[in-house]
Amino acid sequence: MGVRAAEALYLDGTTYQGLGDLAQTAYVPGGMFLFLTIPRSECVYILQVTPWPA
Repeated sequence: MGVRAAEALYLDGTTYQGLGDLAQTAYVPGGMFLFLTIPRSECVYILQVTPWPA
């Protein structure tokens, strides 16, 4: 997910009028991260990265 996903969802992020999704969690091998997508700015912000304990 990222800017391309925002484009696919909103077609043109710069003209999007809503709030967008709130923070979301993505689980990946070895941990997880929390991210926020801002369609109007066409930006994705990583808020937190958490590795799983070894």
